Amino acid sequence: MKKDVIGIRFQPVGKKYYFDPQNDTYELGEKIVVETVRGIELAEVIEPEKTLVDDPLIKTVKPILRRATPDDIQAAQENDEAVAGILKETQHLIDKHQLTMKLLNASYTLDRSKLLIEFYADGRVDFRHLVKDLAYQFKTRIELKQVGSRDSAKHLGGIGPCGLILCCNTFLGEFEAVSIKMAKNQNLALNPVNISGLCGKLLCCLRYEDEMYTESKKGMPKEHSMVTSKDGKGKVLSMNILEQTVRVYIENKGVHTYKVDELIQMKETYQ
Repeated sequence: MKKDVIGIRFQPVGKKYYFDPQNDTYELGEKIVVETVRGIELAEVIEPEKTLVDDPLIKTVKPILRRATPDDIQAAQENDEAVAGILKETQHLIDKHQLTMKLLNASYTLDRSKLLIEFYADGRVDFRHLVKDLAYQFKTRIELKQVGSRDSAKHLGGIGPCGLILCCNTFLGEFEAVSIKMAKNQNLALNPVNISGLCGKLLCCLRYEDEMYTESKKGMPKEHSMVTSKDGKGKVLSMNILEQTVRVYIENKGVHTYKVDELIQMKETYQ
């Protein structure tokens, strides 16, 4: 089964979705109107047309409704301008109900048939009374969505330990799995303060270089393994993956540093 699709997104640094162009041609950056589970929404084309072959996504792909008209774009701008007032009133109602939740964002569907309000909270929040008040205040359907700490950081933004604006707030559209194994693979100190982002989760950038480190470590001796060098047999103490060097302890001769290709690895391993 084949299907022609184009990639779109709803937010400037949002997740990418695929929709069916229905034999029409769309330019990158062009505004279009689509129907989602939320309702009618304005989106931007971010990826040119391509063909999916026997992909599970094919069954979920929906058609693009139309190109955005000037009225559509004007309506979207008015919806965006209303967000500040919505957030202010919503925060007032949150305080009124004494709910422990951090308000993050609000957005209308294009036709204002639904208002989505996103928030972060450590645990479960009973917001049933809040939803009733919001529906009465804004005269539309309300959807309250609790998001995780990474999505919270994405909304709020900030400066990462590298000194740059957070990746998730500038270009990272989707969150990929990051594991402690990646930090170990890069010989990083497993101090939570050093390998965690503002969201409290493992740094997303640990994934960026993981493949390169994995490839570079091939052929390198493991720590505590035995090797033979020009100065004799010794035990590997540590290694520098980027420089492809190894520190080796040789009895009666101390610690020496060698290039990997200068060593002969042995099957013995000592702790």
